[in-house]
Amino acid sequence: MTNETFSVIYNKALDLLSRREHSQKEIKLKLQKKFKNSEEIYEVIDKLVANNIINDTRFTEHYINARKRRGFGAKKISYELISKGINESIIESLLSNIDDWKELAKKEFNKKYKDGPSDDFKIRSKQKNFLLNRGFSFEEIESVFS
Repeated sequence: MTNETFSVIYNKALDLLSRREHSQKEIKLKLQKKFKNSEEIYEVIDKLVANNIINDTRFTEHYINARKRRGFGAKKISYELISKGINESIIESLLSNIDDWKELAKKEFNKKYKDGPSDDFKIRSKQKNFLLNRGFSFEEIESVFS
């Protein structure tokens, strides 16, 4: 490993992290696109983790809050975080602390369907699918229609 190459990769990682939080996997993939030497990329990531510059738990908290504000449910958020390389135990522990998913489902439903739940089976199914696609559980969806 050359000191100069390490510095270039490290500075690029800092540049990416200065814009927003990233998971370790995201940083690794972005650095691998730009730099082909993977051994030095792993050393950079190890240093960033050791200095608490990359923190998957902190990233997960920010990501959950951002997606929740945009009206997405726990299931969708969880799948997205898994694809970003976050450990399921971190996701589960942070999502389990949130208990207002039913209110969020109602809020998103009311924003989309101002007239409320439909009596027509076909339209009602469409309304339920909307919430299902947003990542809400069946229990949360049923709470909107009860």
